[in-house]
Amino acid sequence: MAQLLVDVTPFKPTIREAKGRPGVFEVEGVMQRATAENQNGRVYSKELLQREAKKYVEEFVKRGNAFGELDHPETPVVSLKNASHIVKELYWKGNDLMGKVELLNTPAGNIVKEIIKAGSVQQTNEGTLEVQPDFELVCWDFVSNPSTHGAFMNPVSLNEGKAKVSKYNSLNSIINDILRA
Repeated sequence: MAQLLVDVTPFKPTIREAKGRPGVFEVEGVMQRATAENQNGRVYSKELLQREAKKYVEEFVKRGNAFGELDHPETPVVSLKNASHIVKELYWKGNDLMGKVELLNTPAGNIVKEIIKAGSVQQTNEGTLEVQPDFELVCWDFVSNPSTHGAFMNPVSLNEGKAKVSKYNSLNSIINDILRA
């Protein structure tokens, strides 16, 4: 049985709203890097990452269920109650596996949005370990201490959605204030 390996990827502190989709926020950038040591001291061959990325696209991305969590999941199964994002696209630029990720309007997704708006993360370095062929790609997560050097997410879209003003907006606000009191 394969052991659960935990690796993390940093993201650039900017997001933008998806074109023609108000309120939907995306980031784009390096998801993983082949043939380079990451901060967990691991090296993934390009062949291995290509195999797993292809399988991940077929099994998850194309089916619309490539969800990820904020921080590492405790098991290889992504918990939907902790979902912060969904991977929409993967592609290669040299040895960099790039991706487009949609941030979900969930508590965890909103935390990611605010973290991205607030600033970047710090990186550290460790010893070397080579990842073996029993590796299985499960998901990518937004975490506070990433392992892949220079894997930054770049903005695809960011525009705060404009709420329609109606007589119900202020009523909803009053009801929410009462319920939260």
